[in-house]
Parts: sequence; C-alpha cells; structure tokens
Amino acid sequence: MSDAVLLTADSGVASLVLNRPLQGNSLSAGLVAALRAALEKLAPREDVKVIILSGAGGRIFSAGHDLNEFTGDPGEEALRADFAGLVGLMQQIMAQPQIVIAKVEGVATAAGCELVAACDLALASDAARFAVPGVNIGFWCHTPQVLLERSVGRKHAMMMLATGSLFPAEHALRIGLVNALHPVDELDAAVDALARTIASKPASVLRAGKASFQRQSRLPLEEAYAFVQREALANIVHPDATKGISAFLEKRPPKW
Repeated sequence: MSDAVLLTADSGVASLVLNRPLQGNSLSAGLVAALRAALEKLAPREDVKVIILSGAGGRIFSAGHDLNEFTGDPGEEALRADFAGLVGLMQQIMAQPQIVIAKVEGVATAAGCELVAACDLALASDAARFAVPGVNIGFWCHTPQVLLERSVGRKHAMMMLATGSLFPAEHALRIGLVNALHPVDELDAAVDALARTIASKPASVLRAGKASFQRQSRLPLEEAYAFVQREALANIVHPDATKGISAFLEKRPPKW
C-alpha cells in the first residue's frame, strides 16, 4: 500500500488515513489511486464492517484537488483522467460494502468537502471548517456540487458554491453535512464508539442494507417501495435475521 494512504484494521474496524499533511492531504492522482486501491482491498473482507477515513496532521482533513497537477500544460487527457479518478473515488465510497465514516478534525475544502459528503456518516471536531471555494480562483466546484446538493439541499449547496466561503462546523451540522460535532480531544473516542457500535451488527445486514439504501435513494417513490419490498423479503429469511428475531423474543443478546 502506498505511503500516501495508511491502512490499519482491527476488530471489525479499518482506518484509512490520507497521509499528505504537508500538502494539505490534497487529492493528488497518486493519493486517489492509493485510496481506491485500499478500498478495493477492504471490500471483500467481511470481517471489516466499518471504515474510518481521516486526514493526517489534524489541521486539514483534505484540501481537495492538488492544484500543482494543473500547472503548466497537463493536457486534456491528463485532466480527464484526474476528474475521472475523483468521480470514481466518490462512487466507490458510496458502493463500498462497509459503512464509511469521515472523521473531520480540521478543514475540508472542495473535493475534500465532497469526500465528506460521499461518506455514509461524518463526525467532526468543533474546530472543523468546510468550503467549496473554487469560485474564489475562477473555477466552479463542478464535481463537488453533485454530492453536496444531494447531502444538504439546493439552497445550502448554492450558498457554499457561490460564495466560496469557509463555513464553521456548526453550519455543517445544521445543514446536515455532518452527523455530530465533538471537542477536538474527544473526537477520536466518539468516532471509535460509533464505529464499534456499527461493527457489533451482522456484516450481512450492513452490506445488504447499505446497498439497499444507495439503490432506493436513486429511484422514484413507487419504484423504491417495490424494490425495498423485495429486499425485505430476502432479508427476513436470512439466518442473521432469524437469529436476531429469536434473540429479541427470548430477551437475550443475539449471537451472530
């Protein structure tokens, strides 16, 4: 695994750390490739139920694109590959079988903010900041707007996109970009507690449940209900569900 991404796994929880702190954990082509490779490596592991995504150094979760890769004349082919890699990463996180939690200690901007939106859950420190500031340098944040709008709604997304302003953690919580805020020195424990709670659930349910959630969210209402009925029928007869229901009725912890 590349040094650009640090991977560890223990007791059902994996940690992926963006490891370019001197470059603001910016999403260079190399880091994106390394992160995608790490996610691919973890995908088939049913012993890993949760992935925590964070940035090294504490100050910056991710500053988004590595703008150094846009200097000079990179050529259209290189630019297409760069944007395709980032779009592929966001889609890969959403399709990842494990639940992915963003741990945002510092600043998340542009594609770094998009990365937060792509994750299933996000906890942030009360010192975190969020922005999609492309407009400030003459470039609209085209790709980040897709998941941002779907996460926080049209008007909140447009406020961030059109102003390019750096918004405080409280704003990110209020608009639904993150799930909860914690003091910096309590963030690790809070993320760990959330990850352990989720990791205590059966892998089969988490995997099928995340896939079901992602699929229904893209369907019209009637199609979504038709789809989830099929999913529910398959789920209710799964051994993990029958064990869980029996345990509940017998007032004992389930044994998966």
